[in-house]
Amino acid sequence: MSKTRVRFAPSPTGFFHIGSARTALFNWLYARHTGGTFVLRIEDTDDERNRVEYLNILKDGMKWLGLDWDEGPDVGGDFGPYFQSQRADIYRQYLEILRKKGRAYDKDGAVFFKVSGETQILHDAVYGDVARMEEKDFPIFRSNGTPVFHFVNVVDDICMQITNVIRGQDHLTNTNKHIELFKAFDAPMPQFAHIPLILKSEGQGKMSKRDRGALIEEYQQKNYLPEAVRNYLCMLGWNPKNDREIMPIGEIIALFDFHGIVKSNARFDERKMSHFNTEYLRALAPDKFVAMARRAIETESDIKLPEDSAYVEKVFLLCQPKAANLECFPSMVEFFFNDAYKFDAAAREKVYKKGNPDERLAQVFEVLKSLESFDHDSIYSAISALAEKNGVKITEYMQILRYSVSGLAGGPDLMPMLEVLGKSKVCERVEAYLKR
Repeated sequence: MSKTRVRFAPSPTGFFHIGSARTALFNWLYARHTGGTFVLRIEDTDDERNRVEYLNILKDGMKWLGLDWDEGPDVGGDFGPYFQSQRADIYRQYLEILRKKGRAYDKDGAVFFKVSGETQILHDAVYGDVARMEEKDFPIFRSNGTPVFHFVNVVDDICMQITNVIRGQDHLTNTNKHIELFKAFDAPMPQFAHIPLILKSEGQGKMSKRDRGALIEEYQQKNYLPEAVRNYLCMLGWNPKNDREIMPIGEIIALFDFHGIVKSNARFDERKMSHFNTEYLRALAPDKFVAMARRAIETESDIKLPEDSAYVEKVFLLCQPKAANLECFPSMVEFFFNDAYKFDAAAREKVYKKGNPDERLAQVFEVLKSLESFDHDSIYSAISALAEKNGVKITEYMQILRYSVSGLAGGPDLMPMLEVLGKSKVCERVEAYLKR
């Protein structure tokens, strides 16, 4: 059995779409699962639409997702992708093969491929056998002398000895043309696997580059974890059949195969993507989380972190279990570093919905001032005793206390939060709040 060789062949004509990323990912997974080779091939024969900046965005996005390719021209000790624009001589050689066989002819300045007129059977790894007949001859070179997608796609797959073509279901209708060309060249046929489309989260239709959440760079800019995005994309059209979704990439590689790819189209769910990111964020090793949180604060906010790195680390790790994403993390922790913190209007409404919060805060202030030890257990015991003495629930004190020192209704666990802030700062903030 020949070694698996797969390829991802994008065009650098736009930003890195989530559907393209998922196609690249499925090819990469299959190559890693089988111990094969993952080839990156850039289809850049459209001079009018190709842009270097789009190529760089594509490569940066792939590297961010961990999708390393294995083969290509040596560029400064690293593998660069193959470029179709650099393979014109090869395409001319293959065109001559078709001419000699009587399968290519000139018409209206272009070059057309003469179809066989026979029904072709596609043995697709996902959709099973699909029978179609290509009824009309089709162009393989334009009148300006540049080759057409169908032709170069097949020629490159032959030259690069691609064994498996894994691509979107929208290419299923193209495959009949490709089978005709493979047979005309007497070349081995790769195994095709067409994967389901990604639909918009709301409504019908394929997800386009204009839809919210459709571009990989959006998640890079929002400080999403690449491992989380990659894991979520794995589950768009593939089912591990083990009732699990959040899985380490090594386990996904071990399980990935065509039998797990589903036929029905996948619906993109941004909230689910966010859930994956939250789970990965909360599971990060402490040192890695602290480093990422610090970078998010320094690049995405005006917060000035103190030189006391031990304090900063305590704050970050205290908030890690409650961190939904790094995009909102600065607003979650700002009150730890800024005494001029804002008071959230929605939080105030929640806190002042019933009872007399200001009276409760005044009571708890007297208790907190008198504490000699300001640690988790001491604070909790004192507030608990106060609540029992006054015959109220402890939450009557917790909500207004949190709001007065942070301006928020939620966040990290209150007792550790107060301990990290320290007695002096907590009492100063409560007193200032009561004077308002």
